[in-house]
Amino acid sequence: MRYYVLSDVHGFFDIADRALTESGYYGYYGEKKLVILGDLLDRGKQPCEVIEWVKNFVDRDRVILIRGNHEDLIVELAENVELYTAMGLHYSHHAVNGTVRTLSEITDMSKTYMEFYPDATRERFYRSDFYKYVLPAMVDYYETDRYVFTHGWVPCLAANEKTGVYVLDPDWRDADKKAWEEARWISGQRAAHAGALVEGKTVVCGHESASYGHARYENKGSEMGKDADYTPYYGPGVIAIDARTAYSGKVNVLVLDD
Repeated sequence: MRYYVLSDVHGFFDIADRALTESGYYGYYGEKKLVILGDLLDRGKQPCEVIEWVKNFVDRDRVILIRGNHEDLIVELAENVELYTAMGLHYSHHAVNGTVRTLSEITDMSKTYMEFYPDATRERFYRSDFYKYVLPAMVDYYETDRYVFTHGWVPCLAANEKTGVYVLDPDWRDADKKAWEEARWISGQRAAHAGALVEGKTVVCGHESASYGHARYENKGSEMGKDADYTPYYGPGVIAIDARTAYSGKVNVLVLDD
């Protein structure tokens, strides 16, 4: 099976589809699967186009969708609009992350109408293709003989960015919903370098820009400057492919045979 893997599309449909074309995906007629490692929306201005694009793959059973932390964010916002309206949607962390704009696009409601009509916002969200078709198709991880595909990392018993302590949960495959929600925020590159490795497998992940690994572990450019390297980062037991599309204007597509 040939896997075409991309991550963190973040609402940039044109960039993602072009990258998939350049990878040879559309011209390859052998056995293949598209794998998307979460964070389909937010930041980019084409959320509806991304949803339609992904839904077509889901309808034809051509894609493995991994859930990301931004999928969690949009569900959390839609289900709790009143809470964020009290502080002002424009000033919430959801506005900074682009999630407010995404929800507005998906529901075809302005931010003002979302604040005044939270029940209608939820109803429209629940009727959206994103909620009805895309979210139900998402899984926490997908595993092959040599790889584990996930968003941030797999569940850990400890994961502390400040101390650098990451301890893999030996029963991560059977972890509960909360553990997987937390795992979607873990930096796979940091966890791998801390030794929280999946035995016998390479974890392919997104979430944190590959430029972090190049800068931190290879002394190759900076994380976000003009010299940043956004190409996939290959480390011990990890391949990180998030290209930080909003900055780089690129989406990485990793081609793997397994």
